Amino acid sequence: MFHVKHEPIQELANFDPPFEVVARLKTFATLLTNWNRRINLVSRHDLENLWPRHIADSLELVPLMPENLASAIDLGSGAGFPGLILSIATSVPFSLVESDHRKAAFLIEAARVTAAPVRVHATRIQETRLPPVRLVTARALASLPDLLPLAMPFLAPDGICLFPKGGRVGNELTEAAKQWHMRIERFQSRSDPSANLLRISEIRRARTNP
Repeated sequence: MFHVKHEPIQELANFDPPFEVVARLKTFATLLTNWNRRINLVSRHDLENLWPRHIADSLELVPLMPENLASAIDLGSGAGFPGLILSIATSVPFSLVESDHRKAAFLIEAARVTAAPVRVHATRIQETRLPPVRLVTARALASLPDLLPLAMPFLAPDGICLFPKGGRVGNELTEAAKQWHMRIERFQSRSDPSANLLRISEIRRARTNP
């Protein structure tokens, strides 16, 4: 038996959710803990630090989201970070794309018990067809040079990408700049000072010499 750390969300995520949202997040955390005994959603260490490591980390993106969103897409949703958490917190409808059918089954059940307005797509990202949206998110899915080509087909012309990234983000940005032009806003994570939050907009392919 181990203790799951539940630390103040306001301090970690710079976001003060209402009581009802916190209750739904607790329901989600309980469900994930139970399912994690059967399928590997997060590591044991991450489960012990579920609130600061995953939930607060996802909630940090809330203040960075565009206003008046009609819908959003989360790629490689895994255990629901960040897309499902953002949908619970903001009531924005999210399409969650997750090719692992066991994880997709968890997401469907998590959406049911938390009443999150999400739709789960148990398909590979490259085979998923969805209308473009103004927000695409992804967390721990791929390096930025590989992530941008996955995200671009889902992004509206005025859309943005929100990507939490680790300490090696500088290398990823350098490599991505060889193929892409983009506006990059970089924020330090409050839940993990070594991590960064990227808000990327005005993305277009760089011209290459023939």
